[in-house]
Amino acid sequence: MGHRKFLKPSHPYRRKKSWFDNSVEHGSKPRALTCHNISAVLNDFPNDFGKGGDKKRKRNNNENDGDDDEDEDDTSDIDNQNELTRWKKRSIFFSLPYWKELLLRYNLDVMHIEKNICESIISTMLHSGKSKDGINARKDLEDIGIRKGLHPEQRGSRLYLPPAPHTFSRSEKKRFCKRLYDFKGPDGYCSNIGNCITLEDCKIMGLKSHDYHVLMQQLLAVAIRGLLPKEPRKAILRLSRFFNRLCQRAIDREKLLDLENEIIETLCQLERFFPPSFFDIMVHLPVHLAREARLCGPVHFHWMYPFERYMKTLKKCVRNPARPEGCIAESYLAEECIAFCSEFLKQSIHVKEKEVRNEEFENDVIFEGRPISKTTSITLTDKEKDIAHRSVLLNTAIMDPFLDMHLEELQAKYKQLEKNQTLLWKRHTEKIAEWTKNKIPIDSNDHSKTLRWLAYGPKKSALSCKGYIINGLRFHTKDVDRETQNSGVTYDAITMCRASAKDTAQVADLVSYYGILIDIILLDYHLFYVPLFKCHWVNKGNGVKEEDGFTLVNL
Repeated sequence: MGHRKFLKPSHPYRRKKSWFDNSVEHGSKPRALTCHNISAVLNDFPNDFGKGGDKKRKRNNNENDGDDDEDEDDTSDIDNQNELTRWKKRSIFFSLPYWKELLLRYNLDVMHIEKNICESIISTMLHSGKSKDGINARKDLEDIGIRKGLHPEQRGSRLYLPPAPHTFSRSEKKRFCKRLYDFKGPDGYCSNIGNCITLEDCKIMGLKSHDYHVLMQQLLAVAIRGLLPKEPRKAILRLSRFFNRLCQRAIDREKLLDLENEIIETLCQLERFFPPSFFDIMVHLPVHLAREARLCGPVHFHWMYPFERYMKTLKKCVRNPARPEGCIAESYLAEECIAFCSEFLKQSIHVKEKEVRNEEFENDVIFEGRPISKTTSITLTDKEKDIAHRSVLLNTAIMDPFLDMHLEELQAKYKQLEKNQTLLWKRHTEKIAEWTKNKIPIDSNDHSKTLRWLAYGPKKSALSCKGYIINGLRFHTKDVDRETQNSGVTYDAITMCRASAKDTAQVADLVSYYGILIDIILLDYHLFYVPLFKCHWVNKGNGVKEEDGFTLVNL
């Protein structure tokens, strides 16, 4: 579906044809200058600081095209005259003796770069207000003489823009916005993106920097599946993967060298499909981000998120808009006094602090958590009770020494189990409950009370709930209708598996399982409750696959 726009005045850069000679550059990239090189060049650079040069004559956009050649000569002369007065100020930092010794004298903010690039990509694909693909961009393609299939066409009184591979059709816009509108992330993952999307007009507005952060690294790659052609979609996926790998909390400095080369190739792939107007200074800056991370460390130590959050705190201190600095100073002083008094009073009187969201709640003993919904009483069958009890024993940390002891006894008692790992783990799973009950009797004095009741087993009566907080995370079952979904579960389990379908030998290995939470059961072990999640697990062979660096799960 094409896009129709009214005819607008031509872009001013289209008149400066000498800037774009349409020549192909085959040389290698220039060598990065060292700090000493840059300092030596700028030391003797002839420049008149301050206001200098004649102001450019404003051009009326409604003038005839026949005067373009004369105006081009005038503007080129003015540009040559003002070449030495481009910089109006010399930074005082160049007077510092150690300034030329620094490996990095600036710090590019990853947060704003990522936000601006993601906003440009989404706006260009949706062809919204901040799109980089418009009438002027198409006229630039026509003047340069590239991509003839995208040149504007005059159809009557309107100018028709042919559909581009980097823009959505009308149906694709609705599918893209519908996917983001229906997205439900875990609790605390991001804000509700659906509130910033209008399905009728297919517009996205009002997103914050962190929303673009989540879109760029996770959601955008999934939302454009099957919408754009394969090649431009792969280029966007590579850009998303670059930011994802760059923003990891632990990075390898050697892999950052590969990232520096990959981002250059990624931008070259984007140049094949996106218009030249898309590649502003923001799209160029990712070339330097990997080098900065190699010199300064992980990105989360020097991006703007903590400073922006603290600026929000300072803005709350402003009571009088006419005197914001005084309000902030007074509030900051009051906060420091309160903090000093609080530390002093803690030595004599306990001061209870405010509970944070999803704080870990302690039960009677080692099992932490608490239900956040009404609990209902249920009765387990003998089979359900046995399966649940074995699951608790096999996945409880305090049982690890006894699990190893049971495996050693089985191998010593049955010699055939040493060669057959599958049979060993099957026997281990079947006999662990009975063996533990005999190994740790209820009247033993050598074991803790928790171990004795854990080995004794749970009651048939249990509790069922729809929500639970454990380990600082909030979980809900699938049938709970909420703006955030917390029913997705992933678990890394040691299980028997084969290297391939033709391999008959099985070995114990760590395998990731994905599922949906359908029920939360609290097993009653007489003195404490143990939460147990009942899930529908995805088929590992058909339901899970790796594609474009993402794990796709068919639920």
